[in-house]
Amino acid sequence: MADDGGENTGVNAGHLYLIDGSGFIFRAFHALPPLTRKSDGLPVGAVSGFCNIVWKMLDGMSDDDRPTHLAVIFDKGSKSFRNEIYDGYKAQRPPPPEDLVPQFPLIRDATRAFGLPCIEVENYEADDLIATYAAQANGDGYEVTIVSSDKDLMQLVREPEDGPPITMLDPMKEKPIGVAEVIEKFGAPPEKVIDIQALAGDSVDNVPGAPGIGVKTAAQLLETFGDLETLLAQAETIKQPKRRQTLIDHAAQIRVSKQLVTLDQSAPVPEPYGDFALDGVNGATLVAFLKAMEFRTLTRRVAEALDVPADDVEAADVEVAAPARPAPAAEDAPGGKQVATEAFTPPDVTKAALPLDPAAYEVVRDAAALERWIAQIYERGAVAIDTETTSLDEMRADLVGVSLAVRPGQACYIPLGHVVGHVVGAAADDAKATAAQGDLLAAMEDADAPARSLAEGQMDREEALALLGPMLVDPSILKIGQNLKYDIKVLGRHGVETVSIDDTLLMSGALASGLRNHGMDILSDQLLGHTPIKIKELIGSGKSQIGFHEVPIEKAAPYAAEDADVALRLHTIMKPQLARDGLTTVYETLERPMAPVLATMERRGVLLDCDRLSRLSGDFAQRAAALEDEIHSLAGEPFNVGSPKQLGEILFDRMSLPGGKKNKTGAYATGADVLEELAALGHDLPARVLDWRQLSKLKSTYTDALQDHVNPET
Repeated sequence: MADDGGENTGVNAGHLYLIDGSGFIFRAFHALPPLTRKSDGLPVGAVSGFCNIVWKMLDGMSDDDRPTHLAVIFDKGSKSFRNEIYDGYKAQRPPPPEDLVPQFPLIRDATRAFGLPCIEVENYEADDLIATYAAQANGDGYEVTIVSSDKDLMQLVREPEDGPPITMLDPMKEKPIGVAEVIEKFGAPPEKVIDIQALAGDSVDNVPGAPGIGVKTAAQLLETFGDLETLLAQAETIKQPKRRQTLIDHAAQIRVSKQLVTLDQSAPVPEPYGDFALDGVNGATLVAFLKAMEFRTLTRRVAEALDVPADDVEAADVEVAAPARPAPAAEDAPGGKQVATEAFTPPDVTKAALPLDPAAYEVVRDAAALERWIAQIYERGAVAIDTETTSLDEMRADLVGVSLAVRPGQACYIPLGHVVGHVVGAAADDAKATAAQGDLLAAMEDADAPARSLAEGQMDREEALALLGPMLVDPSILKIGQNLKYDIKVLGRHGVETVSIDDTLLMSGALASGLRNHGMDILSDQLLGHTPIKIKELIGSGKSQIGFHEVPIEKAAPYAAEDADVALRLHTIMKPQLARDGLTTVYETLERPMAPVLATMERRGVLLDCDRLSRLSGDFAQRAAALEDEIHSLAGEPFNVGSPKQLGEILFDRMSLPGGKKNKTGAYATGADVLEELAALGHDLPARVLDWRQLSKLKSTYTDALQDHVNPET
């Protein structure tokens, strides 16, 4: 190995840290709450996340762990030499979020403020530069740690017995990644990762791979045949016909995919790794930059650690690449509420460049396909999620399917509980009524009706939830949705917890409280210019209405996946708008944290003494009946006490009491204020009607209704 800056002094010549700057920018932007600079509204959330993780890394290391050399590596642009190999490489990726664009140069400024090399090369990706530096330094006896969770870099991991290792460190989870972790993810050691990725492809980067072959299958094939070329050469010996033909038909495509996923370990580098020596941080320079970004907490922490008097350091003059748009002024609305003064117009790219095409959504029918989607979610760091159920009552609904969206236009539906067959007669009515409150198939058996089996082409629900569960409970993955409290409760009833959420319903409420309806269809129409598929088109209405579990999968999938896609697109619009309108604090500290709290409270419920409530209902009914008799006696004739029209005629026409005023319908007003005034004048009948109304209200709204809300399952 040629020496590009270090001296070959044997094992442990030093310790080189290579930070995947580009990968971390996107991970921090999507995983962390938004943050804007108070003085001008400049978005700085990703910059803050970057600075915090770098400082924590530098400040928290012991002398044994501290690197001798460190650099931050970035992508130079959106194109690389791989686009010359395959023009579809990463072609489907949307442009970066509007609020992230001005943060790209700021993060490079932050890197220099820490006194760290900022490395990027035209026509090469950050991964190639990392691979090159890692190979050079490791060959010269350096231990190498790659600060990233990117699966593409896992092909570089090495843990030799007779030399220093190359390992990775997930900065969000603070989790080391060695050979064991690579095997856990790919089912094979690092040296086979390239071949596995060539077979499985990568929908995030638009690497085609072999259609229908996932990571698990690829690992099994390579375990049998040894390597990719042997596998392709002996593909005709594979017993499974579909798998055999796929490998034969797509051999050239698979070889191209291998070129795309193989990192270039001989990329041109602008400076040798020997120049990356970690000489310490210039406290005044770093504090000046942090003050310019208005990171008060981090500024104080750094200043104290480096013994720099922060008050004596002026904020750096940091040039912003794109003009910041300050949050618009808010005006006092009635009741003292703050509301946005102008409506938000979504960027044209959201409407025009990324049209919604429900026909393009995928139906996930097996574990291999779901694992591929989960891998994309971890790559992205965020996912929009939606559930389909048998009922609107989330405490009794059965799970029918789950939808996921990782990018605009890239969504799927996982069917879990669709049924086939028909039920007729009274047994069908009984079965449907019960099914709305529990498990559908059990309901059919209880109703002694013809059995209805699950439709073909679905995943086992328990298997799907077992795969989704770790991702849903992972706080580093942001879960996006519309009215997620419903989905949290449904999934919770099925043993799956969901954390780290962003809710577009709550965002809309914060942005335009009282100014519009916050339903998804309305928001999609207003902000995306798109009218979603109507649920009535699938389930009908009235007596002929069916449950979602009875909708054929091929019709259910476009509707369900579209919901997740729309939620994801709404999120990309409304999340930045919270910062522009100065409502981020309202959403982040009030609205968002409340949803999981309420979901937990509603799932737990309250204890009720139904026997006591039943006795109270009976007592209220008897007392109300006695009052009704007394009212009839005072009126001199029987009438419907609950009818405002009849009561008004008795009070003001027959008894000629004062204060009778008719409303627009021609009937007398008999509200509580009218009756209270008459009772204060000493009239018994309106006083007794008030007592009757109070008892009737207690009975219908509480002692009767609360019993109806008791969940028979719990």
